[in-house]
Amino acid sequence: MDLTEPRQLAFDVPASPAAPPHRLICYEWGDPQASRTAVCVHGLTRNGRDFDFVASTLANDFRVISLEMPGRGKSDWFPDAKSYNYGVYVAECMWLMNQLRLSRVHWIGTSMGGIIGMMLLPAMPGRIASMTLNDVGCLIPATGLARIASYAGGQTTFATHAEAEAALRKNCATFGITEERHWQHLFVHSIQRTPDGEYRLAYDPAIAAAFPKKEEIKDVDLWPYWEILKTIPLLLIRGAESDILTRETAQQMQVGHPRLRLHEVPDCGHAPSLMGDTETALIRDWMSAV
Repeated sequence: MDLTEPRQLAFDVPASPAAPPHRLICYEWGDPQASRTAVCVHGLTRNGRDFDFVASTLANDFRVISLEMPGRGKSDWFPDAKSYNYGVYVAECMWLMNQLRLSRVHWIGTSMGGIIGMMLLPAMPGRIASMTLNDVGCLIPATGLARIASYAGGQTTFATHAEAEAALRKNCATFGITEERHWQHLFVHSIQRTPDGEYRLAYDPAIAAAFPKKEEIKDVDLWPYWEILKTIPLLLIRGAESDILTRETAQQMQVGHPRLRLHEVPDCGHAPSLMGDTETALIRDWMSAV
C-alpha cells in the first residue's frame, strides 16, 4: 500500500490551570471538507505517525486527524511532569475538536488513546459517532501496566542510531510487526537527533511519572464507562497475546454490547501496530459501514 503523506498542523494551546501554554502538532489526511472525520490518538510512548497506514487507507472517504499528545513526537514537552495526566489529555482533545469545529467524529484510539476516547464520551455528548479501541478495554491488568512502566521511564537517549533502533525493537516487540518496512517507518518517526549529536526516542521520559511505584500498581477499572460505550458502534481490536486487554474482558464486552465487533490479531501482544493490510482494511470497511 502506498502511504499518503500528511499535512502537518500546529496549534498554540493556551495555558490552563493544569498545563502551561504549549504547541500541539497534528497530522491531517484527506479532504478537509469531507463529510466524515476520523480522529486518531496514539499510545503512551508513541506518536501521531503510528496511524499513517490507517489514515492512508481512510483518506479517500474521511478527513483524518492524528494528534501528537504533549511530550510525544514533535509536540512540546511539559516542564512539569505533573501535567502529563488524563485530565490534561482529555482537555487537549476537547480544545482541539472545538478549534477544528469537529461536531461529530469517528474515534480511533490505541491504548492510552482509547482511554482518552472513553473519557471524552460523557464529556462531549453526541460528538463521537463510533469508536475503534486498539487493545484497550474496560479493565486493565496491573501486570500489563507494570511491563509498560518498566520501559516508559527508562533510557531514551543513545549514542548511535543503531542503539536507539535496538531499544525500539525491544520496547515494541509485542506490536506484532512482521515486515521490515514497518519497522523502518517506526524508526523514522520515533527517533530524533539531539543538538549534541545523540539519538533519543521521540517522547519525554517524564510521561512515566504518572505511574505509581511498581509495587503499588493496581488493575485499572474502566467499567464505569461501559454504559455509555454501549450507545455507539464499537470495533474492539485485541492482540491475541495481549497483557492489557485480556480475552476474558474482550469477550465480556462483546457479550454485553449489541454493536461491538471483536477482532483478534494473531501472534501479537500489546498493542497491534495497525500497519498491516488486514487491520487497516478491517478499520476502513467497518467505519464505512457504521
